[in-house]
Amino acid sequence: MKKIYTILILSAAVLAVSSCDSFLNRQEDEQMTFEKIWKQRTYTQQYFYNCMGYLPFDGGIINQGGHAYLCATDEATIFDETSGHNYIMRGSLNSKTLPHGYFSTWYEGIRDCNIFLQNVETCSDPTVTAADKQRWYSGVRFTRAYLYFLLMREWGPVFLLGDELIDFTASTEDLYRQRNSWEECVDYVVDEMTWCSNNLPEQWEDQYLGLPTRGAALAVISRLLLYNARDLFNGNPMYRTLKNADGTDLFPAQYDASKWLDAAEAAQAVIATGMYELYKDSDNPANPYLNLSGIFKETWNKELIFCSGGYSSKASFAGHTAPTRLLNGSYNGSGSFAPTQQQVDAYAMASGRYPVTGYESDGTPRVDNTSGYPSASTEFNLTSVTNPYLQALGVTGSDASSSSPLMYKDREPRFYVNVYWPGSYFKCGSTGKAATFAIGGTGRGQFYPRSGYIVNKFYDHSLNYYQNGSSGNYTFPTFRLGEIYLNYIEAVLECEINGVSGSAVNHALAMQYWDELRERAGLPSITAVYPEAALAEDLLDLLRRERRVELAHEGHRYFDTRTWMIATETDAGTMYGLNVVNVDSQAEGVVPAEGWARYGYEKRTFKKSYYLLPFPQREVERNKLLVQNYGW
Repeated sequence: MKKIYTILILSAAVLAVSSCDSFLNRQEDEQMTFEKIWKQRTYTQQYFYNCMGYLPFDGGIINQGGHAYLCATDEATIFDETSGHNYIMRGSLNSKTLPHGYFSTWYEGIRDCNIFLQNVETCSDPTVTAADKQRWYSGVRFTRAYLYFLLMREWGPVFLLGDELIDFTASTEDLYRQRNSWEECVDYVVDEMTWCSNNLPEQWEDQYLGLPTRGAALAVISRLLLYNARDLFNGNPMYRTLKNADGTDLFPAQYDASKWLDAAEAAQAVIATGMYELYKDSDNPANPYLNLSGIFKETWNKELIFCSGGYSSKASFAGHTAPTRLLNGSYNGSGSFAPTQQQVDAYAMASGRYPVTGYESDGTPRVDNTSGYPSASTEFNLTSVTNPYLQALGVTGSDASSSSPLMYKDREPRFYVNVYWPGSYFKCGSTGKAATFAIGGTGRGQFYPRSGYIVNKFYDHSLNYYQNGSSGNYTFPTFRLGEIYLNYIEAVLECEINGVSGSAVNHALAMQYWDELRERAGLPSITAVYPEAALAEDLLDLLRRERRVELAHEGHRYFDTRTWMIATETDAGTMYGLNVVNVDSQAEGVVPAEGWARYGYEKRTFKKSYYLLPFPQREVERNKLLVQNYGW
């Protein structure tokens, strides 16, 4: 682990000092230093780490650059008025106010990768073997293709440079670039990742743990082809008028249902490797609470396909998910990363049925009366609620129970693992306490969860973060098998809806994967719970609900609502939580009666133009061939 940590620190340090200029404005490296790189193993390897350092550190997604992916949807919120995700939510997003500055950074990374790929074979250090060069070459080639994938999911079709190194002595006009079409971009990344899947190892040596593998390359193809088949990029009428200056279409003009077969085949290719399995606790494989929490606690477990950033500290997540001032007045935690009430409502009941089917205009939930959920008028009635996740963690007696609303009773295991609600016991190591977030509450400080809940999924409750800052370590899942199962199920159902057949379209197998996911989570089969869901369209709606809770807070919801093109409904309007604004906590650890109410804490905006980000204004001004995205 020390070796891995050293690698990651080196990568982060090199990346941190890299330029933030556009790829059209990057200056050539100083010549003597450049030549020296390829003469010594140390310098060549450092350049390799530099290139790999452009892979986003997804374990730190909770920090500034990733706030949009976590909080610019109906999934969550964070108490941070300065983060760029607020441009989206407040309707002030434009080409000068992007939520992050990754566009230029990722193109810088592509150029650095091209430099490495064209020069690594010339390394003359006798200690560098052919195997070293192949290992480094394949890793950097993955990085280059992955950076294109990241650009595409935010901006759509972009510029493909191939192996080209920009000539910075050329005129401005010679540096103009047209965007490649969406199909060209997809084909390029799929071809590159296919090459990587045939050349990357199934498992790296210990000193390189955390670097992309064969399975990682296949997983990128699976996610990209899933997005490619969804409505945003598949014949979207909103984008049909976007053309380059030469008249070529930037986006597909017509819907192509066969893309769902491609997505099914790509997901099956990952599963068929046989290298991955759903995580289950080795000692208690029938305990869903330990199964679910172990995905993020058991490092390098077999469900993980790729963990960008590798083995890392949970400190950033712990700091945002530990209630502030909870113990000894410590401000170690900010407790500011919070699920919305909409996300809390999304979890199923213990019966396996999803209780909330929609909302009235005032936010009142429409309830499935067969689910076991209380009525909308009684959901906040107090009762004794035992938290089975706390029991699985060893909490006994009255600490495992609290006087809480009926809405938290008899919910599915993923609810209890993922959601902390006020007034319940927050375990930290061998101690703990009930946190409340109303004014004067035990978890209320300068920062607090605006919705009145805290995301519980990533906190390691075996450690006392307040006493010594212990947060634990994890391997954050950029890709894991649970996602790939969901990718396959969605693609198969869409194939059935659209009348597409093929050897990869196997309904029974899709249902088997779905059953395995739910069984791991302690839930009965979806078809047993919803026998009335006879049509693929009905199952598809349930699959989207399953995906929302299974992959909650892992960075998927942002791109799911966009590629499904539902964000104008889900990510706009009032976000609800509990009332922590207008009431005071009078008794320690007790939620005031007025706090138990749905409260609209935030009004958000999502315009049609927001489905893709605008290109930065600086690029538009300097590249006269750049066609801006729809609505900008």
